[in-house]
Amino acid sequence: MKLFVPGRICLFGEYSDLAGGYRRINADLEKGYTLISGTNQGIYAEVKPHPSKLILHSSLDDGKKMDFQISMQREALLEEAQKGGFFSYAAGVAYQIYVHYRVRGIEIDNYSTDLPLKKGLSSSAAICVLVARAFNRIYDLKMTTRGEMEYAYLGEVTTPSRCGRMDQGCAYSKRPIVMIFDGDRIDIEELHVTKNLYFIFVDLHAGKDTMKTIAMVNRAFPFTDNEQNKRVQEYLGPTNRRIVLEAVEALKNGNAQRIGELMREAQSQFDMHIQPMCPEQLTAPVLHKVLGYETIQPYIYGGKGVGSQGDGSAQFIAKDEESQKKAIEIIKRELKMSCLPLVIQSQQKVCKAVIPAAGFGTRLFPASKILKKELFPIIDNSGRVKPLIMEVVEEAVESEIEEICIIVQKDELHMFEDYFFNPPRIENYKKLSKAQQKYSDYILGLGDHVSFVTQDVQEGFGHAVYCARDWVGDEPFLLMLGDHLYVSKDDRRCAMNLLEIYEKTGHSVVGLKITDEKEIHNYGCVTGVWDKEGLILNATEVYEKPEIGYAKEHMHIDGMDDNLYLTLFGQYVLTPKIFEYIEENIKHNFRERGEFQLTSCLDRLRQEEGITGYVINGERFDIGIPESYWKTIVDFKNI
Repeated sequence: MKLFVPGRICLFGEYSDLAGGYRRINADLEKGYTLISGTNQGIYAEVKPHPSKLILHSSLDDGKKMDFQISMQREALLEEAQKGGFFSYAAGVAYQIYVHYRVRGIEIDNYSTDLPLKKGLSSSAAICVLVARAFNRIYDLKMTTRGEMEYAYLGEVTTPSRCGRMDQGCAYSKRPIVMIFDGDRIDIEELHVTKNLYFIFVDLHAGKDTMKTIAMVNRAFPFTDNEQNKRVQEYLGPTNRRIVLEAVEALKNGNAQRIGELMREAQSQFDMHIQPMCPEQLTAPVLHKVLGYETIQPYIYGGKGVGSQGDGSAQFIAKDEESQKKAIEIIKRELKMSCLPLVIQSQQKVCKAVIPAAGFGTRLFPASKILKKELFPIIDNSGRVKPLIMEVVEEAVESEIEEICIIVQKDELHMFEDYFFNPPRIENYKKLSKAQQKYSDYILGLGDHVSFVTQDVQEGFGHAVYCARDWVGDEPFLLMLGDHLYVSKDDRRCAMNLLEIYEKTGHSVVGLKITDEKEIHNYGCVTGVWDKEGLILNATEVYEKPEIGYAKEHMHIDGMDDNLYLTLFGQYVLTPKIFEYIEENIKHNFRERGEFQLTSCLDRLRQEEGITGYVINGERFDIGIPESYWKTIVDFKNI
């Protein structure tokens, strides 16, 4: 499988992990607060298992190729880690993974690296996260993103490196996060912005001694013995807390101007309180020349140093995308310095829904020979008889979805088009009552939201979803089953609740249903850890139709009765990353029960980006088998 780990840039709160860590000794200190984001650049790799060795093929940003291999033995890994150097990071993480999990080896082909090394972007941490993630994915260790981050940190401190705790925040990909350091404990909040924000990272092509500055700042902790140390603790404590939390709110609101103002304030306060601790490193004439460079000022709101500060790197927030480009052109042309753009993107609203409806309906044969099961009639609670697919489309439209794609077979397309796009023949239309004529017009109004994509061959649920890839594009989307009905027990549609959870978390959400153990072999099953007990779940595994023995050992959730499990409800909000995993299965002809399924791809998505499960307060009706269809006819109209 292929992996990508970005670098990380500290937008606000440098040294705060160091300062907050001292709370385990002096509880009177303020917690450390930092705001970081992943970069657009990073480390790309393809990984696969190896029976006995850790193998790393690496391509660095300067084009240099390096190869490394070592036996997966505890003593050998530890010895290599303690040597220091580029490969020590991989060995350190492998050592920690081996000690805790007893895995076999792994081969990592780091085929591309566009992340500058030793420029304050945590390239060493990115390598550590890459190795932790590779072991996690290959051996299905069921680590969360936080778990990968923790093992990356353990691996790095096994080496001579004494990195900060914020460095491994790159595990959270390009998403901005706020990290709060309280002694040995770290709290992390993922952030979502409402407008795109455009940053510029500048390599000053100068030099700094990070270890020296860290050593000097450490002298102010854990207790103060002079006025200078008090000033350091004040800046890295209450002052930093205020600036970071204000920056977090500005970032959430997409307020670039306020972020720029806070950058200028943070740099001014840093120069006043921290610079005197190590003036030979932190006076930073090159940094301050670039921060105050007159020609770029019309295009930026503000700027500051990066990471441990000094003449290493600078960062700016530009006024908009065009200003970002112009400022970069000026810096490159006039200052002869290299730049990297960083865009923190706003979360896209879910505007599209996909509804697969191309299956044959084998269990409903022979009726399915002449009528698609998605067009089978149901009776709603108003007594109106309508095709099942219409109720599913209404679920989407009433959840504020703007565009709906129904996946159909080519030779059955006319049935759906005729229903949603064409009114009854005029002689039949005239026979309808005024209310029915109005309802006929309503159906055509639903059709304004509907498009169709054909599935030429029926290769499974995952394949059907994949057919909508070009239609969906690079957007999140709502996925619902065309042969299911969804009935909410709340005052709004089931799908609306899922969309709300997506807006809060920014990653994929699956609807869940409490299911008796006797039925779980019919559904995809989900396990995890409660975020809000009985309602919201941080998923740690998604498994297709488990046997009861596997479910009892791996899928049961704390707090639930022994015979109850959580299964997929049939509604999902997914990021477009899901298409990459389906495509990989199709490319390698990886089938489950003879078809390309979705559930294993959901589990890959969980590993890569995270998935939240939401227990829906509602009912699902599956008309795919005669008994269920009969139950739907009887019960649906009474709900």
